[in-house]
Amino acid sequence: MLIRRAASADIPSLHRLLRQVLEVHHAGRPDLFRGGATKYTDEELAVLLQDEGRPVFGAFDETGMLLGYAFCAIEEYRGDNIMTDRKTLYIDDICVEETARGQHVGTALFRHVTGWAREQGFYNVTLNVWECNPGARAFYEAMGMVPFKTGMETIL
Repeated sequence: MLIRRAASADIPSLHRLLRQVLEVHHAGRPDLFRGGATKYTDEELAVLLQDEGRPVFGAFDETGMLLGYAFCAIEEYRGDNIMTDRKTLYIDDICVEETARGQHVGTALFRHVTGWAREQGFYNVTLNVWECNPGARAFYEAMGMVPFKTGMETIL
């Protein structure tokens, strides 16, 4: 498996996986997530893939098929009145191809991302996980992640 930064040529494959993860969220929270929708246009993805502040990593098999991705965002806190100065890598979205699940693609991808963040001098890696996706939460906990804040809601 090869893990590298995603490129414009990967856009069709990224869309395929983006649809898969969207359907997981739609099934769990149809009140929030539309089914059959597209998170980004081709143009938006092309711009995002060039943004050094929003690295996207892809895991590819030996044939070049995209098996998983991690969309990330760099967050920096400097000179805040209450927060300490630090650089955080936020994982905005992570997905493994349905047919590749159980093959440790997610583990390899997560370890690559955290290793890259460590090499770049980040303080931490953060992400959000939806309560309607207990499998994802169990995976992140197995990767050593722990909750650092909790989002709560009341539906009116």
